[in-house]
Amino acid sequence: MADRPPRIFDPHQVPVVGTDDHLPALPQERLTPQSLRERFADPREWTPEFTGDGRLIRDVEPTDASVLIPVVARDDGPRILLTRRTAHLRDHAGQISFPGGRAEAHDDSAVHTALRETEEEVGLSREHVQVLGQLNPYTTVTSYRVTPVVALVRPGFTLALDAFEVEEAFEVPLSFLMTPAHHRRHALQWQGGLRQFLSMPWQGHDPLGQPREYFIWGATAAMLRNLYWFLR
Repeated sequence: MADRPPRIFDPHQVPVVGTDDHLPALPQERLTPQSLRERFADPREWTPEFTGDGRLIRDVEPTDASVLIPVVARDDGPRILLTRRTAHLRDHAGQISFPGGRAEAHDDSAVHTALRETEEEVGLSREHVQVLGQLNPYTTVTSYRVTPVVALVRPGFTLALDAFEVEEAFEVPLSFLMTPAHHRRHALQWQGGLRQFLSMPWQGHDPLGQPREYFIWGATAAMLRNLYWFLR
């Protein structure tokens, strides 16, 4: 339909309209494994900033899905494990994402979906994973209702990537992602409307040790931003 939002294939080309450096970074003491456990055990209410991408591209009922937000408890500070999807996939090809996928009939919960999909995609064994809790569902423009499941991951694991779906797995310091000065706002005008999204570009290194920018954006960035508000 004419009023459907445009699909964004190259987010680098969408203008940056600002950053959120007016918001404080979360202090290190809020990001320790024990602090994360305590926050998820706290029933106080919170309000997510983002509940979805906006209007759907496909006029269908969203499909239930789950992702795992794996917080790896490294000695030098917690890190988020992310994946870069392969370029040939139908949805979100080449994008940075959390491990996860659509729910199957035999999944008994969003947590089960997230753990199963993570094990299938990157080979992360459940014996290394301690589930902390869930964030509010997020509906993507491609018609998935995604439940983010947050978990602590004990180091010592070995990954085995599904080469069909995952090009690469890498880690980003949680402190970097929980610093809004690193959150950039993009905006795209179309037919009198506006589509907006966040990005959090990370300057890391590829598997060969070469410098590389990992462009975290869209639903992944939005769910990380919701994690920021939950922890704050």
